[in-house]
Amino acid sequence: MGEDNLSLYTERDAARMISCSVALMRKWRLFHEGPAYCKIGRLVRYRQEDLTAFLDQHRVDTGGGR
Repeated sequence: MGEDNLSLYTERDAARMISCSVALMRKWRLFHEGPAYCKIGRLVRYRQEDLTAFLDQHRVDTGGGR
């Protein structure tokens, strides 16, 4: 991987970062939706870049003009 500083977040931390509930994070995983995640044994972890990419994919650009 070429990253020196890889940050992994728990589902609780990830939910807080994207302003949703842990229950919604679990529902997304169940239905293969939501941000990408890493599964390490029974542990579920989220990478910062995957959370950012998920938010970027759901960004709505309003055009800025009136």
